[in-house]
Amino acid sequence: MEALIPVINKLQDVFNTVGADIIQLPQIVVVGTQSSGKSSVLESLVGRDILPRGTGIVTRRPLILQLVHIDPDDSRKANEENGIITFSLSSKEFLGISDEPIHLKIFSPHVVNLTLVDLPGITKVPVGDQPKDIEIQIRELILKYISNPNSIILAVTAANTDMATSEALKVAREVDLDGRRTLAVVTKLDLMDAGTDAMDVLMGRVIPVKLGIIGVVNRSQLDINQKKSVADSIRDEYAFLQKRYPSLANRNGTKYLARTLNRLLMHHIRDCLPELKTRINVLAAQYQSLLNSYGEPVDDKSATLLQLITKFAAEYCNTIEGTAKYIETAELCGGARICYIFHETFGRTLESVDPLGGLTTIDVLTAIRNATGPRPALFVPEVSFELLVKRQIKRLEEPSLRCVELVHEEMQRIIQHCSNYSTQELLRFPKLHDAIVEVVTSLLRKRLPVTNEMVHNLVAIELAYINTKHPDFADACGLMNNNIEEQRRNRMRDLPPAVPRDKAAASGPQSVPVGEQVDNATGGWRGMLRRGEESVAGDRAMLQAPASPQKGHAVNLLDVPVPVSRKLSAREQRDCEVIERLIKSYFLIVRKNIQDSVPKAVMHFLVNHVKDSLQSELVGQLYKTVLLNDLLTESEDMAQRRNEAADMLKALQKASQVIAEIRETHLW
Repeated sequence: MEALIPVINKLQDVFNTVGADIIQLPQIVVVGTQSSGKSSVLESLVGRDILPRGTGIVTRRPLILQLVHIDPDDSRKANEENGIITFSLSSKEFLGISDEPIHLKIFSPHVVNLTLVDLPGITKVPVGDQPKDIEIQIRELILKYISNPNSIILAVTAANTDMATSEALKVAREVDLDGRRTLAVVTKLDLMDAGTDAMDVLMGRVIPVKLGIIGVVNRSQLDINQKKSVADSIRDEYAFLQKRYPSLANRNGTKYLARTLNRLLMHHIRDCLPELKTRINVLAAQYQSLLNSYGEPVDDKSATLLQLITKFAAEYCNTIEGTAKYIETAELCGGARICYIFHETFGRTLESVDPLGGLTTIDVLTAIRNATGPRPALFVPEVSFELLVKRQIKRLEEPSLRCVELVHEEMQRIIQHCSNYSTQELLRFPKLHDAIVEVVTSLLRKRLPVTNEMVHNLVAIELAYINTKHPDFADACGLMNNNIEEQRRNRMRDLPPAVPRDKAAASGPQSVPVGEQVDNATGGWRGMLRRGEESVAGDRAMLQAPASPQKGHAVNLLDVPVPVSRKLSAREQRDCEVIERLIKSYFLIVRKNIQDSVPKAVMHFLVNHVKDSLQSELVGQLYKTVLLNDLLTESEDMAQRRNEAADMLKALQKASQVIAEIRETHLW
């Protein structure tokens, strides 16, 4: 067990140069208010005057004090008579509080093995040159050390103050709720008011402390001024305890405190050591990985540049293919997002386009009339259908170009993904990283107009020739022909019985155009257009004769404006329905073609082209002798971070060796 504390001291030394904050080492942290006697307690444990004294805050930085017990015959005693080894310190003056510790190691046959951390005393009001937030600074520093779950808190309180108002115990309870790692020390037992004693406090009747309460007697300021030695002070302390607290004398005093702290620290180290060993090994693996990510210093710049370019190009392509080493789990990325754009975003957008969207019945009727010219038409003109269906097909161009834009944006995002996750070596060389980003961005930028032009042409191709002989369009027209024929027969059956059928037929001799049956067999969609005319006679019968003008008033029909909106006649309604059905049928065919051809065009002209030419483009633009030194210049802090990681890795490996030297038998 005695070997455990020297092990912790060795670990302190190992991490002294790289910072021990990363490892929560077992240690005793001394906490107390100003003038509570902390310094006197530490000097009593050491047996020598080692700490500075004065008014106000004297301790402004943590003091890590390592007490090492040596044999009286140890040769080091002769060489280091005073037994004090100090580390060189900066001459900088601190007006406030610094968390940079001072390390002090003491070898002596008169001490027990201990590791202590002395902290600045708790204060409330700034004095002199102290900053206004001195209380907050000290409190944060204390919490930093006592929050370490592997630390033992030594809460120092003066006996001539109310124990219930102890600031040391108060701050200790904030991080040690159950009190399992707090030991209380009551100082200045000899300065209590006449007629009072600390019996109830030392017995734990006022405030119980699980690890115990130990009373000590410090040297007074007069004793210090008169150069009273610590040894003499300890003898006087023993006599005082025997006189005033005979029943508690063997459980109080500086010597008992030293033995208790030694025992507590050894058992605490024993309990913490397995977890400490695991943490050191885990951290060593993490720092090894971190050091690997920083890479080795560059020797062969030409080979290194080619290797980085090749690796980036491979990772970029793998991200698109879905075979990248680092698979994103938070969101879709690379090829998966491109697939989503094609079949979800673009597909649903096209499906949401209404075949007749933005097209009113009046628009259809106006197109029919404009296509007839100055003469009334017996049949619905074919050109009106082509005119209107092209207008609707044109609406597919905008979502198609938006699909190209979304894929282009995703391929731009892949660059950052590869930089962050796949090729972290690029972070070492910011200029190379920027150059690669610029080359890939430029390549994508050059392919964007080519791809947009192709998508534009796909829509233009559909507009160039309206294929009314398309099998799907002919089938749809056939179904609609049958539907219209059935509706006509139904209307004929529903004529009033008072009107003979022969008279009804006689009233409209042109209701069944010549050649209609031939069109029904050979050209279904033209037959539909003509069927819209088959009730011309009925429409004429519905027309009313114009009202006779009143006497004395002449009517100029040229002055009558063309009606903007009115109720459509039965013939007009049928004509519009036929055109709308044909437009919808043909639009669905074209939309299906666009939905299939646009993703293929984007893949060929943008995605696959970039994948195939990325490697050669990067090599051609960047793999040049004149650019080697500039592109492979490391960032300013990379070398420093590599050295820091290497030093920490060495410290962790050394610490692992130190712990590994402890035999299991030493733990008990």
